[in-house]
Amino acid sequence: QKKKLLEELGDNRLPYMTPVDADFHQLWKTKYSKLIVRKSDTVPEELHQMVQEGFLTLRKHDCFFQDLVRIKEKDFVTPVSRILIGNPGCTYKYLNTRLFTVPWPTEGCDIKYCSPQIRDACKALIRLNDYLHIEAVKALQGQNLSETKEIKDTTVTDREQNIGTSFMEKRSVSEDQSSCCVPEDDYISLKNRTSYNLTLLNYMDPLQMPYLKQEPYYGMGNMAVSWHHDENLVERSTVAVYSYSCEGSAMEESNEHKLKGRDPAVWHVGLKVAWDIETPGLAIPLHQGDFYLMLDDLNMTHQHCVLAGFSPRFSSTHRVADCSKGTLEYIFERCELALQNLQTGADSKALSLKSLDAAVIKQVEEIHNEVEFEWLRQFWFQGKRYLKCTDWWLKPMAKLEEFWRKMEIMTSLVLSEVGKKEQIEEQRNETISCFLLVLTERQKLRQVWTAR
Repeated sequence: QKKKLLEELGDNRLPYMTPVDADFHQLWKTKYSKLIVRKSDTVPEELHQMVQEGFLTLRKHDCFFQDLVRIKEKDFVTPVSRILIGNPGCTYKYLNTRLFTVPWPTEGCDIKYCSPQIRDACKALIRLNDYLHIEAVKALQGQNLSETKEIKDTTVTDREQNIGTSFMEKRSVSEDQSSCCVPEDDYISLKNRTSYNLTLLNYMDPLQMPYLKQEPYYGMGNMAVSWHHDENLVERSTVAVYSYSCEGSAMEESNEHKLKGRDPAVWHVGLKVAWDIETPGLAIPLHQGDFYLMLDDLNMTHQHCVLAGFSPRFSSTHRVADCSKGTLEYIFERCELALQNLQTGADSKALSLKSLDAAVIKQVEEIHNEVEFEWLRQFWFQGKRYLKCTDWWLKPMAKLEEFWRKMEIMTSLVLSEVGKKEQIEEQRNETISCFLLVLTERQKLRQVWTAR
């Protein structure tokens, strides 16, 4: 799609708007109404201070890392450095790379941090997480209300107002007032779609980057993050992004900026309707302490990018990650299911398989692959870096390795059993054919991971 679109454009560029354009707010209201931006002065000062100190602490302790991601069978190092913080035992996968949460302080969970400062940073981020959850619920409730009422359109002229405050937000809707208008099932759905279980933190200093990609469709300038949809999220869940650009006097937005389009010194979020060349794009400036919400299905219907300014910038991107296959609880259950087919003899040493049924063997070997390639290799591939924050993952990984060793024994037992003459040929052939498929996949993946 990207290639086709670029060929269609040739040397031309699509139009986009910034707050200085006359039709900017009208475009926002009609085509981008599910993007909500809040200025920094709407956030409690104490929270700003905690979070921003937390960012700087994690940076000081070298806790931000560039990821090696895989796109179309090729490996790339991300220009942005990241760290994942969230619920203990949660993971987040993007571009074929699984990140493991540095757990934030959670009641009933024993987490040893490498320093009290790192603990405080994680504590600040769970505070921010709670705050953004409440703000997202309010925004969604306000949107639900607006869909049932006629609201007069108003134009935003003051730059100090929330940039692009959409028409549905012009009404002051408190949580108490709005919840009475939302059916209970919808209210539970709103809470579920805003209950962030992790945050992916980003850091980049553009002046330290030898090369940044140019935005290809609109000519918006340097990109820190290319156009994309966020992956691995619960459907129609909200994404909340808190932005902290380390602006100094030299980096402030210049009144003398005369260029058409966005100020290159200032960080922006870019937004476009996915694969649409009719609707102009948006480039929205992000200043120190601003945050924005991508509500409902916006992440599915639109794409966004991050346009680099001149100053270093941190962001905390809060997500409802789809953890149906991404938690320790899930993978331990899978291991226990596989090991149900392993039988220990009376002397506690002799091991055998309970069943040679092809479906059972296939399931066990697929779990074997899942443990090795989705967990153990993903973790140790870049997992030692987590030790700068906490050793929390070492025990569960040791447990997973023990499960994996038993599954290696089970693979050997299958090979031994199918080689025995007394096996019925038809049953043996069925077992071998499905077993061979999974083993071939394992061999191929081991070669890929060795190369990585």
